[in-house]
Amino acid sequence: MIVVAGEALIDLVPGGTGALAPLTPALGGGPYNTAVALGRLGSPTAFCSRVSRDAFGEALLGRLRDTGVDVSAVQRGDEPTTLALATLGADGSAAYSFYVEGTADRLFTAPRALPAGTRAVSFGTCSLVLEPGAGAYEELMRTASAQGVFTALDPNIRPGLIPDADAYRARFRGWLPSVSLLKLSEEDARWLGGSPREWLAAGPAAVVLTRGGDGLVAFTRDGGEYAVPGERVRVVDTIGAGDTVNAALLHGLAARGALSDAGVAALGADGWAGLLGFAARAAAVTCSRAGAEPPYAHELDG
Repeated sequence: MIVVAGEALIDLVPGGTGALAPLTPALGGGPYNTAVALGRLGSPTAFCSRVSRDAFGEALLGRLRDTGVDVSAVQRGDEPTTLALATLGADGSAAYSFYVEGTADRLFTAPRALPAGTRAVSFGTCSLVLEPGAGAYEELMRTASAQGVFTALDPNIRPGLIPDADAYRARFRGWLPSVSLLKLSEEDARWLGGSPREWLAAGPAAVVLTRGGDGLVAFTRDGGEYAVPGERVRVVDTIGAGDTVNAALLHGLAARGALSDAGVAALGADGWAGLLGFAARAAAVTCSRAGAEPPYAHELDG
């Protein structure tokens, strides 16, 4: 079982350009998209979050159930669902502004225990920024790591949500001893101001850097560096692409019996080439269609 911990929200996706372009609500949130992608790939998955009882919350949980994701660890609240307004660039890249005050997911509390059979827990995005929930997710991360559970982190930086950049960067460094796999984009890396080798020295077994159309590169504690090119595809938008990479990496590690620091260390060049190539193919499928629509396992066969 892979547990994904973090927010579920509604993306408001514009149907054109300009401030008054019509908006279409879409189910989203980095951790939520990761859970959906894992379910579609066939990994036993559970979602750990706090979701509103409003109509948006019901739709969010409905999709998880339809994808086979276990929602028994989801807390519920009467507060509204978080909204994220997406703005699409000419190249399909997405930027976001958020409506987060008084929303349900901010009131997440750390569970007493993880679901039975948990092998890995994935964290990231807004859920590690917005208090008081951020502190609860951080507590869960540290507890899971101390229990020997494989932990994955995708900070997925949203600068508009971070009031004190230096404080967040310090907090990020404090998470690293409790992180097994760190995945982040080149943009995230520039904003954080560090380097993969610095982060590896603080704790993770591997750091995976996404480079958009140029592919992915993994750095490991033993000095390894493994890269694959991006898959060429007509990009509709990039919504959910990074989340798909998260899911593909975790799914691939689970399939290889490598959800541990020792398992990651034993992958070698061939193992990393296969894992990163799989993640690149999965992300390309997501980019080829509108919104966060990650692939099913059969779409990646071969």
